[in-house]
Amino acid sequence: MLLTVVMTALAFGAVEAWSKAIFELVVMGLILLWAIKAAVDKKLRVRVPEAALPIAAFVILGLVQSVSLGGGDAPVSSLSMDVEATRRAVVVLFFLFASFIITANFFATRERLRLLVHFLAVYGALFAVFALVQHFTWDGRFYWVRPTVWTTTFGPFANHNHFAGYMEMLVPLPVALIISRGVQKDVWPLYGFAAAIMGVSVAVSLSRGGMASMVAGLLFIAVVWPRLHRRKERRGLPGEAGKRATLRSGTGSSPVVMRIGAVAVVAVAITVGVLWVGTEGVINRVAQTVDEAKEIGAESHYWGREWIWRDTLSMIAANPILGVGLGAYETVYPKYSQGDGSLVINYAHNDYLQALADGGIIGGLIALWFIVAVFRSVARGLKSEDPFMAGLALGGGAGIFSMLVHSLFDFNLQIPSNALLFLFLSAVVSSIGAAGEGMRRVEYAETPGYGH
Repeated sequence: MLLTVVMTALAFGAVEAWSKAIFELVVMGLILLWAIKAAVDKKLRVRVPEAALPIAAFVILGLVQSVSLGGGDAPVSSLSMDVEATRRAVVVLFFLFASFIITANFFATRERLRLLVHFLAVYGALFAVFALVQHFTWDGRFYWVRPTVWTTTFGPFANHNHFAGYMEMLVPLPVALIISRGVQKDVWPLYGFAAAIMGVSVAVSLSRGGMASMVAGLLFIAVVWPRLHRRKERRGLPGEAGKRATLRSGTGSSPVVMRIGAVAVVAVAITVGVLWVGTEGVINRVAQTVDEAKEIGAESHYWGREWIWRDTLSMIAANPILGVGLGAYETVYPKYSQGDGSLVINYAHNDYLQALADGGIIGGLIALWFIVAVFRSVARGLKSEDPFMAGLALGGGAGIFSMLVHSLFDFNLQIPSNALLFLFLSAVVSSIGAAGEGMRRVEYAETPGYGH
């Protein structure tokens, strides 16, 4: 499963037909292995987290939209305005749903979650280093082999915003585990370096949405953890149990120090890294926002985000209940465009508007259901007395929050690799929220003095 996460990112975000096919084949292989395991063990236990239900609802919605009536001499009618596009979208969504279920069921022990965290920290750092090296030695070819006409590339992604969206979900994990004392002190330098180099790569990618979302994720940690920390201190535990819990959770330290400690160090490290590689591009990119704002309303900006959002709102108003169909946005957009229809607009550049356009009010409610379910799991995980479990819930929640912020002005969740990582983190925090207490009791019973 971890290799699947890596493969989809390295395969240009899995946006091409061949990479989608490989992703789907790998997930089919994992399902087959799970079936073989169940046959050998003569039992099958499937855990379905609360957050899995809205994903399943999206799949069902797409299936309903893709049902076509008629054919032959009779006209074909369906709820989707592009049946084939909806069917393709449903296939990808189904395999993302399967990945969510696999992750929730097999990353359900403390040992595997610890392996996961170490893997993602190292993988994120290596991924960032590769992207930076390719950026500074860019010769117009991905991996110095495959030519491309795209001018906004970064790492293996054709769009720098999608690289930034991918990395912003990984940056908070090591920071949260340091601040929660969820990992041993001897790995703090590695985790700090991983977070810093990933943060530098986001800044160097010049994605304004990525930079803002990464800051939002770090602020999530800085705001949520001290409040939770103080609540645990006030609640307390009596006698020797309280002393042991205090030592394990690190509540002997000042919340203020915890707030400014790891987050501030990583922020300073990112700033130093940006200064080292050069700040001109970052400053110019941020300043470009002001220049673009002055030009809104010009005919040449019918393709800008503001115009796309206006056209999308018109699309939503015309199809308010069930939308135009999952995946049908590109086909339908010219009908509602204020431009001349010559530009191809694949997505709404806002994942919330995209959900409403594709699925109408029903799709919007399903998306809201998913967000509520995930953060309910995050809240349950944060209550764990095990600093590792609480830190993983905090870091996963911050990464998810970063993506939700970025989704306000981009379409990262329409990119299979980014959607997979987003759902991967969602499945992990769902697993923690559902089973964290049981894992905590076993771990403490078998490992005396854990946390020192």
